[in-house]
Amino acid sequence: MHIIDPRFPLTENQGYAPDPFTCEDYLERTKQWNIAGGAIVSGSFQGYGQSYLKDALSKLGKGFVGVTQLPENVTDVEILNLDAAGIKAVRFNVKRGGIDTLTHLDTFAKRIYELAGWHVEMYIEAKLLMEMEDTIKRLPAVSIDHLGLTTAGFDTLLKLVEHGVRIKASGFGRVDMNVAEAIQAIVRVNPDALMFGTDLPSTRAPRPFLDTDIELIQETVGDEIAEKVLYSNAAQWYGKKD
Repeated sequence: MHIIDPRFPLTENQGYAPDPFTCEDYLERTKQWNIAGGAIVSGSFQGYGQSYLKDALSKLGKGFVGVTQLPENVTDVEILNLDAAGIKAVRFNVKRGGIDTLTHLDTFAKRIYELAGWHVEMYIEAKLLMEMEDTIKRLPAVSIDHLGLTTAGFDTLLKLVEHGVRIKASGFGRVDMNVAEAIQAIVRVNPDALMFGTDLPSTRAPRPFLDTDIELIQETVGDEIAEKVLYSNAAQWYGKKD
């Protein structure tokens, strides 16, 4: 999910600036569930700012990690300081920033993994994956947001899943595919690949997150696999399993 705290600066992206969605808003919205943790993801409108993310991680505490955006020339010291604050991944926002955001993907992904054990998270449409398949397969650890967003390129996404890439089961109101069929296809390839996220507060999504999105996962894959998708896959991926 995203935390959008008005105490910290925002930068309009493509003319868009989100409404506030604080840690308190998140906890209120999810109070009906037994939330064990989650990933706070930097949005395009938060640039390279880290103060809001450190603050949110300190408030939400154990079980929560950060996924941030960083310039390629960030120092090793800064990466290690962010790691100590609970940040565990770097996001490449191709959807909002364009393909040029991937200029340093290969070298940066390997550098952060060797230095801090971080993975790369990619917000990218699956239709762009075919030309990048070989590059992504060479990276040490990768996750892809929102089921890959598009039906076009989904076959390539499944090839990447077979290779070990993880997929966020999130943003169901953003995609142009049959969500249940996509979930089933990914689980058939690797039942450890899918990681649920609420995507709250669903910034710019045509349809925001609904409580029934969780029910859809449970009904589609059954209780045993749902436990993996809703908890243990992500807990292991982010190193937060008890």
